[in-house]
Amino acid sequence: MSGHNKWSQIKNQKGVADKKRGQLFSKLLKAISAAAKTESNPDFNPRLRSAMEKAKENNVPQENIERAISKASEEKNLEDLTVEAYGPEGAALIIEAITDNRNRTISEIKHILSENGAKIANPGTVLWAFEKKDGEWKPKFPQQISDKNKKKLSDLIAALEEHDDVQNITANIG
Repeated sequence: MSGHNKWSQIKNQKGVADKKRGQLFSKLLKAISAAAKTESNPDFNPRLRSAMEKAKENNVPQENIERAISKASEEKNLEDLTVEAYGPEGAALIIEAITDNRNRTISEIKHILSENGAKIANPGTVLWAFEKKDGEWKPKFPQQISDKNKKKLSDLIAALEEHDDVQNITANIG
């Protein structure tokens, strides 16, 4: 008679949905805190303004946003981190993160990359394949890879996105 308890099914579905929502909220609030580090007034800080708009689009409560901004003025230890990596078939990846512990985040990203057949690159070896437009990385030379490796790359990106510190991942796949 397994699976007949409706309450258990609802509880499990809600638990999964709440976990995903909590991870999204923490990423968005971390981005707000990092942006508010330099200037806490969104009128004078476009990066903070866009991070707040993105949080509001995803229904983050206003008091949580305000708490993240005030936390940023108290704590100055959050830092932006850009990690360059090569994925399947040499696909270039730029991984952007916000962290309070640089060494921990880099080692965790290295671990995720190695589990998925990718490797971290030296600083500057991947950035040449991208250009920054409107605050986002765009590939200069989109690369074609096989369908099998596209699946591997999407698995790698999904694993990286589950990490709390990782904010954005850009690949040069066309």
